[in-house]
Amino acid sequence: MNRKFYLILLFTLAFFTGKAQIGGETTYQFLELTNSARMAALGGNQIALTDTSDLNLPFHNPALLHQGMNNTVLVNYVNYFMDINYGYASYGRSFEGIGNFALGMHYINYGEFKEATELGELTGNFFKAAEYAFNMIYSNHYKRLSYGANLKPVFSVFESYRSFGLAADLGVNFSSKDSMTHVALVARNIGGQITTYYEDGNREPIPFNLQAGISTRLKYAPVVFSLTMQHLTNWDLGWSEEENEQTLENWYERQESFAKQIMRHAVLGVEILPSPNFTLRAGYNYQRRQELKYDERLSTVGFSMGFGVKINRFRLDFASSRFHLAGSSNLFSLAINLNERL
Repeated sequence: MNRKFYLILLFTLAFFTGKAQIGGETTYQFLELTNSARMAALGGNQIALTDTSDLNLPFHNPALLHQGMNNTVLVNYVNYFMDINYGYASYGRSFEGIGNFALGMHYINYGEFKEATELGELTGNFFKAAEYAFNMIYSNHYKRLSYGANLKPVFSVFESYRSFGLAADLGVNFSSKDSMTHVALVARNIGGQITTYYEDGNREPIPFNLQAGISTRLKYAPVVFSLTMQHLTNWDLGWSEEENEQTLENWYERQESFAKQIMRHAVLGVEILPSPNFTLRAGYNYQRRQELKYDERLSTVGFSMGFGVKINRFRLDFASSRFHLAGSSNLFSLAINLNERL
C-alpha cells in the first residue's frame, strides 16, 4: 500500500510560516512557527524586544533570556486550521555567577489521517503525524551586551517515516546606555538532519534564518516600535530557485522594486503600554501578505493584533493573526511567575 501521497500533502503544510516560496525548500519547517501570542501580534517575529519577565522572548533570541525570568513557567497553545494544533512549554532558572537557563518543548500535531492505497481506496486504518523540538537555552551578559544559545534536538514522525535532527540558535543583543534602544542579531536553526525519513535517503536542509532587529521605546510616550529583518542570506524571497533562472518568458514578470524586495524581509511591530499591567499590540508582515493575499479581495492578510494582561503572578497574552481570507490564527500564552504571591 502506498501512503506517500498523504505524506506529500503533509509536507505542503510548510506554508504555515507565511513564506510560501521559501517554505517548501527545507524540512522541520515547524521550527519557524511562532507559538507566542505576543510575537504573533507583532507580525510573527521580533528579536530585539526586552522584557525581564516574558519567557517567550528567548525562543526567538536566546540572548534575551534574563534573570528576571527565574522560576517562571510558560505555556502556549495554538488551535490552528483544521485539526492542527501546536504549542510551547518552558521553564526558566537563573544561577548567580553562572548564567540563565531555560528548558522548553515545542511541538506540532497535524491531526489524524485516513490511510489509502495508491488508487485512493481507504483501508480503514488511520495514522498520525507530529514533530517535536526540545529547547535547551543558556544566556549571560557582559556589560550592555547579552549573548545566548539554544540547542534543539528535533524529532519528526509522519506515519512510519521518522527523522531525527539537531539544530541550534545563536543570538546577541546590545542595549543603549539609557536602555531605550536595543539591537540584536540571531542565527536560527544551524544544523541539519542526523537520520533521514527513508533508509539511505538524502539529508534535507533545515530552515536556516539569519536575522537582525532593533527596538526602541519613545522617551515621552509609552510606545515601543520594533523591526526585524529576516532571511538575510536569501535576498529574493518572492521567487523559487527555478523562477530565479532568467528566461525570455519571465524576464519582464519578475521585476520588483528594490523597496518591495526590502519589505519582504521586514516584520514591523508596535506596542502601546497605557498601564504597567495592560498592553496593546499590532504588527505587519509584508512577505506573508504578498504570498497569501487574494488579489480580488486583499482584506487584512498580513496584519495582526493582540493584547497582554498581567494579574498578580499571571501573565496572559492573546493574538489574532490574519493569514488568509479562509481565516485567522488565534494564539494564547499563559505565564506564571512562581516567585510572586497571589
